[in-house]
Amino acid sequence: MDDAGVDGRPRDPSLAAADATDPPSGFREQAAASDADVYEAFAAEGPEAWRRAADLLDWETEYETVLDDSDPPFYKWFPGGRLNASVNCVDRHLDERRNQLAIRWFGKRGERRSYTYLDLHREVNALAAGLRDLGVEEDDVVTLYLPMVPELPISMLACARIGAPHNVVFAGLSAEALATRLDAADSSYLVTCDGYYRREDAFNQKSKADNARLRADVDLAATVVVDRLGDALDVSLGADEHGYESLVDAHDGEMVEPVARDATDLLFVMYTSGTTGRPKGVEHATGGYLSHVAWTTQNVLDVRPDDTYWCAADIGWITGHSYGVYGPLSVGTTTILYEGSPDYPDRDRVWDLIERNAVSVFYTSPTAIRSFMKWGAEYPDRHDLSSIRLLGTVGESITPKVWHWYREHVGGGEAPVVDTWWQTETGAIALATLPGIAPMKPGKAGPPLPGIDATVVDEDGEPVEPGEPGYLTIGAPWPGMLRGLREGDERYRREYWVEAEDGWRYRTGDGATVDDDGYITILGRVDDVINVRAHRFTTGELESAIVGVEGVTEAAVVGTEDGDIVAYVTTRSDVEPDESVRAAICEELATAVGEMARADRIVFTPDLPKTRSGKIMRRLLEDITRGEEFGDVSSLRNPEVVGEIESSVRDV
Repeated sequence: MDDAGVDGRPRDPSLAAADATDPPSGFREQAAASDADVYEAFAAEGPEAWRRAADLLDWETEYETVLDDSDPPFYKWFPGGRLNASVNCVDRHLDERRNQLAIRWFGKRGERRSYTYLDLHREVNALAAGLRDLGVEEDDVVTLYLPMVPELPISMLACARIGAPHNVVFAGLSAEALATRLDAADSSYLVTCDGYYRREDAFNQKSKADNARLRADVDLAATVVVDRLGDALDVSLGADEHGYESLVDAHDGEMVEPVARDATDLLFVMYTSGTTGRPKGVEHATGGYLSHVAWTTQNVLDVRPDDTYWCAADIGWITGHSYGVYGPLSVGTTTILYEGSPDYPDRDRVWDLIERNAVSVFYTSPTAIRSFMKWGAEYPDRHDLSSIRLLGTVGESITPKVWHWYREHVGGGEAPVVDTWWQTETGAIALATLPGIAPMKPGKAGPPLPGIDATVVDEDGEPVEPGEPGYLTIGAPWPGMLRGLREGDERYRREYWVEAEDGWRYRTGDGATVDDDGYITILGRVDDVINVRAHRFTTGELESAIVGVEGVTEAAVVGTEDGDIVAYVTTRSDVEPDESVRAAICEELATAVGEMARADRIVFTPDLPKTRSGKIMRRLLEDITRGEEFGDVSSLRNPEVVGEIESSVRDV
């Protein structure tokens, strides 16, 4: 095998292959990353190359070395260094950008709030002083159970300021889920709110928090409650409960000396699902995580201080942490925070916000883009989106059709589209094109970033041939990586690491292929596999083929106990899901995957059940397909669609 890129680096990042698209020359000339030699520099320098990322931060004490790899897989980044995340996201910008907007918030019912960096500094300090007075000390874990309101990033930064790790729990999760995470994190402090709006209805968040408190084994020493709904919901405070506004007002004007944290100290814990069904508490250290996030925000998303930037992910998930809060604020830009849904009150809400705020970098998920496609191009087309300089995608894989629609109707046919792959555990982007250097390949995440040793291997750990499916692994540590699991070292090793002849390798859990130029295509989770007639198919492979059919916008594939393939399919609003579409889907599956991959049943549905983060709930679809009982669906983004799907299944 030649140097075709399967070693984890693109053979020639400036090579425009037949299926590649170059960014505009004007973009390349001004991009933060424009020198293709960066790949060679990282390869030659090894871990030392990550000083470039650390140099983007302010350190109270310089680190002694870049990487301590003496006890793999327990790697330590920038040991000896001391810094504070709140200082790096707020304080250090005050001299040059104190009156620049840091956060622009748009509420569900049309409310607006703006925070300059000076405003943000003032409120972060006031809340930090209030939390400290409530008893929060360094290393105490504070749980944050809030919707997309400014008080959420402010609380994160206030915790970081006093050295208290935060544990953000997505606001849509149940009381039981919150109780589980309070206990698992051993968290004695909670910041929540009275409620929030779901469409037109006021939803009582405080009642869920109260129920969680009753279920949790840990005793809460204090709870802070944000008044989000005002008179719309009457919520009383009990013992050890404090109003956010009163707490902040009582400490307004106080300056809290930031607590210098070791680079290896915990910044936050985030719970994600595990292969056994038990949540995993993924821990991220301060120095490595913040360095990696700052570097990728600047070089992959090309975010600059004079941008207005919008990452549409909820802060309750890792994307919102890394590229909604810490990334943009660390580079000193203006970040948009939006509480509402993309189709409320109208289906052009997103495009209206982009136009009105002159958003220059927009980062969202393929799930959202498919919804935009389904609603119709007329919605973005009626707005002036010329401010957009770069588009990004994150989440599941994006198909070429969706990629081209996104670029054409949102990016004006010119803006680069950066498809990114990463995980809660990686902390920051690991696979993507550097938009000022490498051409884009629609449907392919891209090559590994400089310094990321990503390789697609077979079951024996050997690199696969280009085009062959395998398992995506990372063969060397990287700064944003998790420092461990809350559940202990043994589970950390078991869940993620395998010891090979060439050292420890991180198992991502994703299937992938790599092409001749080193561009990696993500096939989906390796456990998302359907066994059909003695063949194994990944759901991503089948779903990608289905959405390639004209008029299809989204698909989810599940298997039955008898080995049948059942496809749930949504189409554009102007497409009638009739027998001709059904036949086209079957033919496309046969052509793209094989005759044995033809769907046995196709269920047309107006939408697919999704979590609040936009992930399709395939397990729920499996239960519906098999006629089994399923649990509470109220935490779904669209619980109303479940009944429609059940009816459709009975009719097929």
